[in-house]
Amino acid sequence: TITLAADKAAKVVYALKKYAHRDTIEDKIPTDITDGLETVLTLYHNQLKQGVEVIRNYETLPAIGGYPDDLNQVWTNLVHNSIQAMDLNGTLKITTKNEGEYISVSIADTGCGIEPDIKDKIFEPFFTTKKQGEGSGLGLDIVKRIIEKHEGTITCTSELGKGSEFVIKLPVNN
Repeated sequence: TITLAADKAAKVVYALKKYAHRDTIEDKIPTDITDGLETVLTLYHNQLKQGVEVIRNYETLPAIGGYPDDLNQVWTNLVHNSIQAMDLNGTLKITTKNEGEYISVSIADTGCGIEPDIKDKIFEPFFTTKKQGEGSGLGLDIVKRIIEKHEGTITCTSELGKGSEFVIKLPVNN
């Protein structure tokens, strides 16, 4: 039991160290997307184990030119939003695909979904559906800016009562 607990603690410390390291580089570096996703899932392990089933559907991906710390912030925001949308109870499915010139990352949840009349506003700065004091409304705006900084795209599909899916496409050679 002690060895198991120590191993878990070591993984969390390692993940925090990797996450806390801020990009001070100006040039993009080879970035392992799967490693970044796993780092974020490690950091959210305690919340996820309360009732969220995580399904990993990973293809082998090439390293892409990127800013790994910025991309980890993208994964963190999207996973955090999914956990909140599901109220710690549901399925979080993460799928990665190698599409040749692009890789795609899908983060889908079985949460409450997004109202159709506000879906077009979710990437706007300061737009939030959370209660006052619970959210800044900057999370998805920052996510979109980081993806654009990587010359990629982000799209969202959602159905009320069934969940949401965010799909990020990032160029392999940029």
